[in-house]
Amino acid sequence: MSNELLICRNLSAAVGEKAILHDIDLTIPQGEVHVLMGPNGAGKSTLGHVLMGDPAYSVTNGAIEFDGADITELATDKRSRAGLFLSFQAPVEIPGVPLRSFLRAAMEGRGPKMKNKEFNKRVRALADELDMDPAYLDRELGVGFSGGEKKKVEMLQLLLLAPKLAILDETDSGLDVDALSVVSRGMEAYRATCDGTLLIITHNTRILERLSVDHVHVMVAGRLVAEGPASLIDEIDAEGFERYE
Repeated sequence: MSNELLICRNLSAAVGEKAILHDIDLTIPQGEVHVLMGPNGAGKSTLGHVLMGDPAYSVTNGAIEFDGADITELATDKRSRAGLFLSFQAPVEIPGVPLRSFLRAAMEGRGPKMKNKEFNKRVRALADELDMDPAYLDRELGVGFSGGEKKKVEMLQLLLLAPKLAILDETDSGLDVDALSVVSRGMEAYRATCDGTLLIITHNTRILERLSVDHVHVMVAGRLVAEGPASLIDEIDAEGFERYE
């Protein structure tokens, strides 16, 4: 039981008066790769945001446990410090804030300060690993970046912060083959160097081809309706979600 990193018990959530998630029971052990699949509008991204504590959503029933603690009422920043990470389906742009400064602030928000020289060396090494031009570090966060470049930045942040659980929301959305390869490499590096745990939210199987998936969950209309081994991905790829709907 000690390796159960994330546990959702009978979790329900809403936006205002509109119920979106219904009675979610989900367990993700430490070090595993779990995939959440389902058609568009199934509530997959909502679950990611609820787990991260997005104040736009309210938990109406149930509980979320992370690393042995109840985080149901915990603020987003405290969940981040506890080791949760969420990559957004549409990464934000922050004019006037250099990427390097943003990454430094994210690091300092998670723990003790790192000396400038050490920090710059670490960031440069990770950028090289992701085939990212170091000049990007001095550009304004997300401003003028392509979709693939924004995803590279998220992978850079993921490797730098080394969270216990990374929730990746439609990370493959809109990516070309080259950008997809870089993102896949980033996930592999996270798994290898951080003993990281992944919850990958997707309706597409492209991003999963280079990963060893431990478990698959299927969501339809805000409910988890099926789960199984990695072979379930191939079934969904061939048959779609009709039988679950």
